[in-house]
Amino acid sequence: MKPSYRVGIDVGGTFTDLFLLEEDTGRTYSHKVSSTPAQPHLAPLAGLKELFGKVGISGNQVSFVGLGTTVATNALLEWKGAKTGLITTRGFRDLLEIARQKRPALYDPFKQKPRVPVPRDLRLEVDERIGADGGVLTPLSIPDVMEAMETLRSAGVSSVAVCFVNSYKNPSHEHQAAQAIRSAWPDVHVVTSFDVMPEFREYERFVSTAINASLIPLTSSYFQKFSRAIAELGITVPPKVMSSSGGVFSPEMAGQRPIDTLFSGPSGGVSSAEFMGRLTGRHDLITFDMGGTSTEVCMIRGGKAQKTYQRTIKGYPIRVTSHDIHTIGAGGSSIARVDEGGLLNVGPESAGANPGPACYENGGDHVTVTDANIVLGRLNQSHLLDGALKIDASRSRDVVIRDIGNPKNTTVIAAANAVVALAEANMAQALRVVSVERGIDPSTFTLIALGGAGPLHAAAVAKEVGMARVLVPRNAGVFCALGVLTKDVQQNLSQTILMAETNPALHESLTNTYAAMERQAHADLDEQYGDMSGLYFDRYADVRYSGQNHEITVAAPGGAIGPAGIDEIRENFHRAHEDMYGYRQADSHIDIVTLRLDAVIPVARPQLEKHEAAVGEAASEPREYRDAYFGGESAVRCPIHHRSELHAGQVLAGPAIIEQMDSTTIIPPGFQARLDAWLNIEITW
Repeated sequence: MKPSYRVGIDVGGTFTDLFLLEEDTGRTYSHKVSSTPAQPHLAPLAGLKELFGKVGISGNQVSFVGLGTTVATNALLEWKGAKTGLITTRGFRDLLEIARQKRPALYDPFKQKPRVPVPRDLRLEVDERIGADGGVLTPLSIPDVMEAMETLRSAGVSSVAVCFVNSYKNPSHEHQAAQAIRSAWPDVHVVTSFDVMPEFREYERFVSTAINASLIPLTSSYFQKFSRAIAELGITVPPKVMSSSGGVFSPEMAGQRPIDTLFSGPSGGVSSAEFMGRLTGRHDLITFDMGGTSTEVCMIRGGKAQKTYQRTIKGYPIRVTSHDIHTIGAGGSSIARVDEGGLLNVGPESAGANPGPACYENGGDHVTVTDANIVLGRLNQSHLLDGALKIDASRSRDVVIRDIGNPKNTTVIAAANAVVALAEANMAQALRVVSVERGIDPSTFTLIALGGAGPLHAAAVAKEVGMARVLVPRNAGVFCALGVLTKDVQQNLSQTILMAETNPALHESLTNTYAAMERQAHADLDEQYGDMSGLYFDRYADVRYSGQNHEITVAAPGGAIGPAGIDEIRENFHRAHEDMYGYRQADSHIDIVTLRLDAVIPVARPQLEKHEAAVGEAASEPREYRDAYFGGESAVRCPIHHRSELHAGQVLAGPAIIEQMDSTTIIPPGFQARLDAWLNIEITW
């Protein structure tokens, strides 16, 4: 019988990574190809063909395919969403424009607010009004809805967002309007705010719904093309898509809820780090995922990644369950330049995959972090990706001296050192944001380095913030693709109730609302997957002290919730508030604002191949030596190893450079590295 395989795919802005796991042995294979932003489904297809050919397998041997993608993210960042209209309650047409009346930068009069997601001429009002208690104050005018629909149809919109005030309490008007529009205009995508985010705070709900609507035409088409491409390879199982919260769901559901995939790619790295932490017994980690365009960091405490329920992207507050990932514009393709005031800047502008760094010889003519590392001898001087990507090191040297060295009147080595140092300082600050700025000492955490460029800078960045240990997984450059294979099928639901603990109806409302959410999740998952074996629910609640304006999410008990359940929620909130702010108000009443539910269907975890330390086996010899620079202008003769030749238990003293297909690991002078049973590199100093 032929062995079966599981495939994880991570489509990034620069590269598409593939991870193949043989289920019986735990043996792994990885591959990397350039992304194809214009037609993003083509890169995974090409990569799978190449990987299957390299390993010698066929599509019918694949038992699972998972996809992490930044397609929705890039579409939003580049404003490539579909033309979208909005139908709202009379008097609330300008809510998207008024927003929260917060200035993006308090002392910068030239700072621009984010673009309004729906232009004013496509925001139309109808007569209707739901009260704050869910009662109908003004009936919905269907003639108004039809008139608005015809206006939007004439304007050529592809999607319509229906957002009514207080619909989180009573969605009947939104559903009536959506049904009327779908009946008269079946070709348009219609989205209601209740179905996207049944929570209070109208601005955030309206923005999230409008952006979700604008992305549906693109993402639904993309996931359909991806699913067809997978089938054409002979793969018989339907693919799964990684959500922002770390679970996986169907392509059909992902196509209709693209905001749940906005952080799909970075979420894969966090999920794989959680998995590797459990495997190696390290439960306190900070992920350091550095790719071509950006760097993402996330804290994992006690084996679980921190979560958040609102993320800001391109200035928009998106209400979505996701890993609490902090992102900065610093990657291998980040552009370095000297500004008009003579100051060196690195990022956030990126050369991306096309044209890419100057050394790629693909039309790039700017200094990037990759070019600086080439000049410093930290990267291979003739190729990357194990020879699949030829480079010209002289091009890196030319642009560094032209754009940085000459304006700063310094040597090419000093200029390249400055670019790397500034990039690493920016990345170290990102680590402080998720640790020190939240009152957490990072010194006891392990930094886990991911992405094609993460292992290149991880040791220096960790030392800068006082962390004493770095873990570089065996397939660090494609590790986000492994994350898709480590997660369960998951659906996240929420519902605002906004009730004080003194309300006598609270117990009944909690019990009934959670039960309704569980029924909805069961129905949705049953429609998508059929197999409900092992389905379980995790409950949470957003809680605040009465009078506060921001909530903390805490765990809530299962089953019917009586007085003891309320006491448990209250105590969970007191502890969380004290942990976050240093105090609790034990005598204050609490408000339970929004209920949350994670519906989970467990999926078997992959078993990675484990290696015994080779007793008495001689350490592998370096393939070559190369001059490299580590902060100064004096070259160090540095041994160059290939990772495939290193074995479990082997120890390397810095300086050393370890090359592999998907990344390069730097062990600076004064550092030491050791390979564990899973061939991870542990770097200490």
